[in-house]
Amino acid sequence: MASGNMKMIKRRIKSVSSTMQITNAMELVASSKLRRAKQKAKTGRPFFDAQYQMLTELAQQHIGLETVFTQKRDVVKNRLFIVIAGDRGMAGGYNSGMFKLVAAAHKDQPVPKIIAIGKKSVEYFEKRGYEVISKYVGLAENVKNAYCADIAGTAIRMFRRGEVDEVLLFYTQFVSSMVQKAADIPLLPIDTPPLEQNAGSKSRLLNYDPNPEAVFNRIVPNFLMSLVQCAVSESYASEQCARRIAMENASDNAAEMIGRLSLLYNRARQEKITNEINEIVGGANALS
Repeated sequence: MASGNMKMIKRRIKSVSSTMQITNAMELVASSKLRRAKQKAKTGRPFFDAQYQMLTELAQQHIGLETVFTQKRDVVKNRLFIVIAGDRGMAGGYNSGMFKLVAAAHKDQPVPKIIAIGKKSVEYFEKRGYEVISKYVGLAENVKNAYCADIAGTAIRMFRRGEVDEVLLFYTQFVSSMVQKAADIPLLPIDTPPLEQNAGSKSRLLNYDPNPEAVFNRIVPNFLMSLVQCAVSESYASEQCARRIAMENASDNAAEMIGRLSLLYNRARQEKITNEINEIVGGANALS
């Protein structure tokens, strides 16, 4: 009985050890990718901030500025969701947290149209019968301006034509190496908050040619493109961080399980040795 137990425990230890080697390797890969992803997210922010500053300056200087991008629809019938999720699993609650947020965002409203970014996003929405307008798999790791411009262009065209009344972007905000937060931000119509008083006084010195509305309309596509690119970069950094943490926890759990199994194995081995000694002693006593 002890011998059978020992074989089973030994197989289990070998299996868990193999799993721990995989999780350790995945943790190292995620850590390596995370360093590059954090740097990419950091370098993309100044470009986005500069364009956002220009939009807010225009809105501040020309109160009541009206373009197609700032006009809110009286009734919101259709919405477009741009949802960024991962291309792979084994990242803890990274993907599930995003999909819960999307489900909550249209709980009592019509089912939105979807631009799905990431393999898990595509699989989730196609499986549940959403209308997926565009699919982007493998975009996050090497995000290109052209793809982000295509996403922003699709959203702008649908909004201009009246096919959708609102466009929302869902991504995972990289707060810190330990905290990642699923978030959503409205893209269209654009609601530009006022600048601070001193920034507003500077904007009054600017002249726009041919007019503020034309400049505003020209900036918006680039602004949305850079916003999508920043969101993809932050989401990718968050995914790698979530995967690193998940694999670290998995490796720790595997090490703890191996420790418990080793203890059971040693007990079973000691029991077997004790039984063998007892049999030898018993045989010797019978012969004497």
